Amino acid sequence: MADFVGAVDQGTTSTRFMIFDHGGNEVARHQLEHEQILPRAGWVEHNPVEIWERTRTVIETALNKADLTARDLAALGITNQRETAVVWNRRTGRPYYNAIVWQDTRTDRIAAALERDGRGEVIRRKAGLPPATYFSAGKVQWILENVPGVREAAEAGEALFGTIDTWLLWNLTGGVDGGVHVTDVTNASRTMLMDLETLEWDEELLSFFGIPRAMLPQIRPSSDPAGYGVTRADGPLGGEVPLSGALGDQQAATVGQVCFEPGQAKNTYGTGNFLLLNTGTEPVRSRHGLLTTVCYRFGDAKPVYALEGSIAVTGSAVQWLRDQLRIISTAAQSEILARQVDDNGGVYFVPAFSGLFAPYWRSDARGVIVGLSRYNNAAHIARATLESICYQTRDVVEAMQQDSGVVLDVLRVDGGVTANDLCMQIQADVLGVPVSRPVVAETTALGAAYAAGMATGFWKSTEELVRNWNEDRRWLPQWDDEQRAAGYAGWKKAVERTLDWVDVG
Repeated sequence: MADFVGAVDQGTTSTRFMIFDHGGNEVARHQLEHEQILPRAGWVEHNPVEIWERTRTVIETALNKADLTARDLAALGITNQRETAVVWNRRTGRPYYNAIVWQDTRTDRIAAALERDGRGEVIRRKAGLPPATYFSAGKVQWILENVPGVREAAEAGEALFGTIDTWLLWNLTGGVDGGVHVTDVTNASRTMLMDLETLEWDEELLSFFGIPRAMLPQIRPSSDPAGYGVTRADGPLGGEVPLSGALGDQQAATVGQVCFEPGQAKNTYGTGNFLLLNTGTEPVRSRHGLLTTVCYRFGDAKPVYALEGSIAVTGSAVQWLRDQLRIISTAAQSEILARQVDDNGGVYFVPAFSGLFAPYWRSDARGVIVGLSRYNNAAHIARATLESICYQTRDVVEAMQQDSGVVLDVLRVDGGVTANDLCMQIQADVLGVPVSRPVVAETTALGAAYAAGMATGFWKSTEELVRNWNEDRRWLPQWDDEQRAAGYAGWKKAVERTLDWVDVG
């Protein structure tokens, strides 16, 4: 058998390809950013063709770096930014419109209308999700209603819809020449169109958005021994490799963090923050603003579900300091700047750029910086930015405890922001529990590799994967209870100031 497994990690700001060995160790990687297209306030788009070209390049470059070929890979997995929607022509392979990104808020009126007329409760019951701009279905409806010719093409079976996993799988398996049109249960569970119990597209939910059934991909397990297809010899791998694993990025990170037991949780710090709690084989319905979602499904086994708290803006708040405010020139400088002060100086920053996601779900919210006095400086704003990442996480942890009764004894963390030691220390302080980072911090790509490798027998069991996990660093809380309570009370006051800022009637 081949010695390695590859994983495409197609994220919100960049695409990377990583190669792992049997011990779950990184062998090679290459990563490229892609353009963030912002046509107007609240609109966020990506060029799907650019994403596919970046994917080709990172695969070819990583293989060349490691001096490997398709024959060296036992399987290929894909993980992706979830909810981002692409609609393309099955005969030409060309997208009808840019991909509408999960952060995009143009569908706020669609979401508000669903809530007003009572259909929101049906969506919550069947899909486990609140009507929100975050999810895919409203984006597809917008394309059908606003891009000339797409509705007719969809009715005729010419237009295909997919999240980014589906777009890449279609292209990797041949595109217009026999490309497979599939998705996995985790990505399907983020559309507002799949029934959580049956794991099938639901006709009633489709009718709410006016989406023709023919547009939708087939739903498959996250780790599929039957495989989705094989890569083409004329594609970026230069040979046939089984495509056998696909997971939305946050579910992939949960698998990469080997959270296979109910009650285990991980938090991924990327563009946004995503905290998932494994709840086992029965979906737990949230009453406190969380999402009920599929965590993973391995082959024919029962699906495993999770409660998720999705936070829209965390790492991208640091990017905002860099790109818009220009008070830092690299993301790493946020830690250096924030360390110049001992606390936030009374300043709170709530980065509600795309409204507030979990547990509030308020698309009328917008970002605020509050508590400013003449005394405050750029270091206080940098510190408040890091604290905003941690306080938003606490909001979600509180909701999870109320929904599940599970009290965390440790939070496993991963993603780019975990390289910021100060931020991780603040996270432990704000939560009052230890924070643990694994040796392989890129657990999203690792999870996709695990799903693909399990399907082909490269890894035999989840126990084997658990043995691969090793802690790199642990942060212990240093604040006392009084300091923790006072800080959180200030945060809650700041959140109130963000609400009712825009009219989403």
